[in-house]
Amino acid sequence: MNWFTTPLGAGGAHRVTVPGCRKVLVIVPSVVAGTRLFDLLPLLDSDFRVQTYFTLPEPDAATARFVSAAGGLVIGWEMALQHEFDLVLAASYRFIDRAPGPVLVLPHGAGSMKSRRRVRAAGPEAEPVHGLDRQMLTRDGKVQASAIVLSHDDELEVLAESCPEALPAAVVAGDICLDRMRASLPFREQYRRALGVEPGDTLVTISSTWTAESTFYQRPELYRELTGKARVAAVLHPNIWAVHGAWQVRSWLADCDVVVVPPEEGWRATMIASDVVIGDHGSTTQYAAAVGARVLLATCPDVRHGSLAYTISERVPRYTGDIAEAVAVPDFACLISSRLDRSGEILRAAMYRLLGIPEPAHAVPVSPVRHGR
Repeated sequence: MNWFTTPLGAGGAHRVTVPGCRKVLVIVPSVVAGTRLFDLLPLLDSDFRVQTYFTLPEPDAATARFVSAAGGLVIGWEMALQHEFDLVLAASYRFIDRAPGPVLVLPHGAGSMKSRRRVRAAGPEAEPVHGLDRQMLTRDGKVQASAIVLSHDDELEVLAESCPEALPAAVVAGDICLDRMRASLPFREQYRRALGVEPGDTLVTISSTWTAESTFYQRPELYRELTGKARVAAVLHPNIWAVHGAWQVRSWLADCDVVVVPPEEGWRATMIASDVVIGDHGSTTQYAAAVGARVLLATCPDVRHGSLAYTISERVPRYTGDIAEAVAVPDFACLISSRLDRSGEILRAAMYRLLGIPEPAHAVPVSPVRHGR
């Protein structure tokens, strides 16, 4: 979009219909981050005091389509840096050192702490990290974010040890993604119908994160083997689609009788609809367990002791050919979030505190997830 047509452009004050708005900037470096950030935006709904802008620091076709499909007002990254914003929303620590305003950053998966023992790109000799390390949270000795969203009180304890100077910015807000999934549980049958699941059918979802340690690479035979046993859906990490391309993903699965769930939306509804989820160390497996699906592991690499993925690996059996061996993981939702069903109200309060205006009088919305098909 030509930035000169936006309220920020030259002469913008003469074009706007709603002047004087607080300005919110949403940094969308990827579809993964974008899907989580779009969970936050309904908290700003119906407020004529707020104008929201989107920017793509590393624009790619998939991310641009994702934001465009939502109707977001997009401005270029360099143009965004020429203006001050009242609130910047991010779901990654990338780029926030240059953010032109107070930043609220939240995790883009289950929990604020990584499951991997080391950063993938750093090599096997790198020091272990967990995602709340000082080197992640600070730049030039200064805490980068004004609000660091944590999902659980346990993470607050980790933060106090790893980067105590960041504690004033910490907001234990639970997990808004999980809260939306829990609010969507009454719509399970609708999601099943949208996926083409007939009454009495068993729906098995194969869930995969990205990289060569994932289900998609380690156990590709599952997409064919399971179709004779149940109705099968495939949930693939958006980075698989972004890196390899949608055509290639569909080509790889062309001879599999599976419902391939789009990367932008639909995975949450599919997890709710599923009878069994066969996954890996990715967040989708953890969310499936949190909403009561029976779970099996297709594969799992060496993960950080104490992480959510480690807990799954300890409690869930490996898939060896029998979906009847799938198990529920009791109380797993409480391991992801220590503020169950309260995330929206906590996050909205934090956002309006940074905006410097009172919260709206209406109740915080908690909307069910869409099925994406």
